[in-house]
Amino acid sequence: MKQTFDTATIPVGLVGLGLMGCSITACLLMAGHPVVAVAPIPVDLDHAENRIREHLRWAHREGLVKNKPEYYLKNLTITEEYKDLAGCQLILECTLEDLEIKKAVYLKIEAHASPEALLTTNTSAIPISILQSLTKHPERFFGLHWMEPSHTTRFLEVICGDLSDKTLLLKDIRGFICNRLMYAMYREAFNLVENGYATVEDVDRTCRNTAGYWMTLVGVFRWMDLTGVPAYHNVMKDLFPTLSNKTEVPKLIDDIVKAGGKGVANAKGFYDYTPEEAKLWEETYTEFSYEIRKLALKYPADVVKKKMKAN
Repeated sequence: MKQTFDTATIPVGLVGLGLMGCSITACLLMAGHPVVAVAPIPVDLDHAENRIREHLRWAHREGLVKNKPEYYLKNLTITEEYKDLAGCQLILECTLEDLEIKKAVYLKIEAHASPEALLTTNTSAIPISILQSLTKHPERFFGLHWMEPSHTTRFLEVICGDLSDKTLLLKDIRGFICNRLMYAMYREAFNLVENGYATVEDVDRTCRNTAGYWMTLVGVFRWMDLTGVPAYHNVMKDLFPTLSNKTEVPKLIDDIVKAGGKGVANAKGFYDYTPEEAKLWEETYTEFSYEIRKLALKYPADVVKKKMKAN
């Protein structure tokens, strides 16, 4: 007889309380999980609880959850101590995209975690097969790739590595599905700007007014079905050979990062911001993420099947 249990009662550990770690924590709390959140960088303790509280406040205001932040925060433990992960059945690593940092974090986690716990990573690109080789129990290591903001987007990639104990065989590839698609677009965006075909503003306006219109409803393959497959086939023959296939980091982003730019986080990025403007962009994006979620929920993936049944 199979054992049944309430998945919401599973205690979850999370290591890394940066921007994404905080939204993942909010998502887990909203789902009912008790969460132990470890801040490997002490400065994260200064803002993590307030950021998580703000996520929960917005979620309550927008009707995603029924209760106010304090109801969920009572299930949250924020700590610098890895030993507090001992009782967690699922542990998520959400640290910088650096192999040595992740290796050090796994050693600290496994020094205290139960050998029965599942260890997962929110890496954006490093293959799971590489990361699991750094752990004591690679068969219990998986990728859980969230998208920011984790508590409003309806997306989570589950990725197996070569050594993962799995019933579904999923191939492991650097960047996984979502980031490979997005970074292909990023690379061509840099190519257009750096070679004088478009400005940063031109590229962003194009994304907002074309792909931004249909991607919430359909993906690239359904879009081609809707708008005529042969036309895309015809264009690809001539267009694909002209697209960028550069492997180095574009100079435009390299210059910004070397100058200390982080985007709206410090008001220095591809655009110029005043501190007030940067803060307002963050607030506006939060508003937008809830509004676009409401619209997308009106058109789920099976919307046409439901309409057919209704008829």
